[in-house]
Amino acid sequence: QVQLVESGGGLVQAGGSLRLSCAASGRAFSGYAMGWFRQVPGKEREFVAHIRRSGGSTYYADSVKGRFTISRDNAKNTLYLQMNSLKPEDTAVYYCNARFYSGIDSWGKGTLVTVSS
Repeated sequence: QVQLVESGGGLVQAGGSLRLSCAASGRAFSGYAMGWFRQVPGKEREFVAHIRRSGGSTYYADSVKGRFTISRDNAKNTLYLQMNSLKPEDTAVYYCNARFYSGIDSWGKGTLVTVSS
């Protein structure tokens, strides 16, 4: 079991930047592969970025590649998503995801990112 709390969302104009954080507690953070997903009302939740348990290796959705950077600090039990060159289509609720070796997913409650045109 791991508890996840996202923060850092807000309102930003197109072209701006935000950094999201996900604080984890309850189990060893390093035991989880981590990711970010986002969801717009009425649409399916979509994958944004993933990072391996040890960090280093990352994978991004084509829509955010080159603009977003996922990272983790295992000593601080925290996951980050640096979002640059934001576009209105990036507007969504962003969710932190943790996957342990069992393959079971845990989710945070989400943080809202709104990008104005």
